[in-house]
Amino acid sequence: MGGADIKPEQDEAVFDGLTEAEREKVKQTLAKARARTNGPPMGLKMEDGVLNVLHRASHNEAATGLLLMADLGTADPHFHAGVTGQVATLGSHGKKLDEVNSNFVLSVVRAVEPRDELEAMLAVQMGAIHAATMMMARKFNHVDTIPQQDAAERALNKLARTYAMQMEALKRYRTGGQQKVTVEHVTVNAGGQAIVGAVAHGVGGQHEK
Repeated sequence: MGGADIKPEQDEAVFDGLTEAEREKVKQTLAKARARTNGPPMGLKMEDGVLNVLHRASHNEAATGLLLMADLGTADPHFHAGVTGQVATLGSHGKKLDEVNSNFVLSVVRAVEPRDELEAMLAVQMGAIHAATMMMARKFNHVDTIPQQDAAERALNKLARTYAMQMEALKRYRTGGQQKVTVEHVTVNAGGQAIVGAVAHGVGGQHEK
């Protein structure tokens, strides 16, 4: 059960037995959960070999679709349908369905709060790469031979580096590739002159760039 599913009249039952610090932490989490306006969770169903995506929502169909599009940072129904299908397949392994994995990736996208389709696609990839990283970490902890260990270690390192690169790519995209440098303190001695900029120290003296 999520925090948004807990009714205000149930709060006291939730707080029962908690310390004051724990109560405050639970209150903050409940407030955040109730303030979320995410679309509904994804459901998966296999019928005649075809994977169907369901959405468990109390809203009407139009509102549900618009909420899900907002989560993906898009107003294009075709983009929404394509990405939703891609996320759904992450939770499909033959006849075995894993709604938790698909909803995890969807929650990563919502946490990123994509502003456009490119950010949404990157967020989906980040969620998928993280899931693959954790799967490989589990395999790495249960290897039986040195070759298995080496193979798992290489894959784990590649996945971890890929995730770090994705984070950096998202940061660069959102900032337009620009870096902001802020000078917080400038000290000028008596009779001296403040220099703002890069200073290169070379042999035989100091050169101002």
